[in-house]
Amino acid sequence: MDNSSYAIFSGSSNIALSKEVSSFLGRNLGAVNITRFSDGEIYVRVEESVRGKDIFLIQSTSSPVNERLMELLIMVDAFKRASVSSINVIIPYFCYARQDRKVRGREPISAKLVANLIERAGVDRVIGIDFHTGQIQGFFDILVDHLTAIPVFDNYLRSNFELDNLVIVSPDIGGVGRARLLAERMGVPLAVVDKRRPLPNQAEAVNIIGDVVGKRCVVIDDIVDTGGTMVEAAHILKKNGAKEVLGVATHGILSGPAVERLTKSDFSHFIVTNTIYHPEEFYGPKIKIISVARLIAESIKRIALSESVSELFR
Repeated sequence: MDNSSYAIFSGSSNIALSKEVSSFLGRNLGAVNITRFSDGEIYVRVEESVRGKDIFLIQSTSSPVNERLMELLIMVDAFKRASVSSINVIIPYFCYARQDRKVRGREPISAKLVANLIERAGVDRVIGIDFHTGQIQGFFDILVDHLTAIPVFDNYLRSNFELDNLVIVSPDIGGVGRARLLAERMGVPLAVVDKRRPLPNQAEAVNIIGDVVGKRCVVIDDIVDTGGTMVEAAHILKKNGAKEVLGVATHGILSGPAVERLTKSDFSHFIVTNTIYHPEEFYGPKIKIISVARLIAESIKRIALSESVSELFR
């Protein structure tokens, strides 16, 4: 891939992030017309020649999920029929990721279906950020670059807080791997909120693994949706002697009561990235937005120059 032969395009889900990425790379976003017919069908037309170019298409599949996904697929088809050299889709937030396995009989594996749709549409490479589970990479038979916002959180926390009293906390056992990555990168201790119900009809037991007394605790998760898990973790940590509790999450879905819950919670601050777009007035007073644009831009640059993407995280 030649550094001069690629073009960056954006779907309609997160144009602000796409503009920021293109600005870091010193390029303009490609011209594309995305409209809706009166019955709701999506119409796409690429407004410039892309023949022989390597396309980087940025589209988060956030709410309205199905519309964003269908728009992505139609855009890919438009590029495919325009004789491009390759199609690389950057999906900052990958939809249906929490439906990655069968829990009960007669359930779908929707994340695998979405991967199949993207692949069959004609995509050559997928770049994602903090997939809900690592196995989503294996749902594709095409190239996948799995980025993480861990370095972005690391930089923010180092720039704003002293590290000598900092503890990274997983809000549950399932998120320990993610929390450990940040703790090891920052060289600070790790703690875990371990909740379990010993027997049916017995009260839930809470055990904190690690020392949080008098500490500034940073609770990390990949997704904050309604906010229940994170808010409960913050309450437990404060009740068990934490001096301050901050929250960080890559994907701020923030549906339903989430913003109000976070505003009223024991969190002093809550940091999310801009993988999912919300207007500025949507966020409450405690929520801080940090950008993954530089991370995406650097990844595009490295792919275009045939350099290692994984070196970004060492």
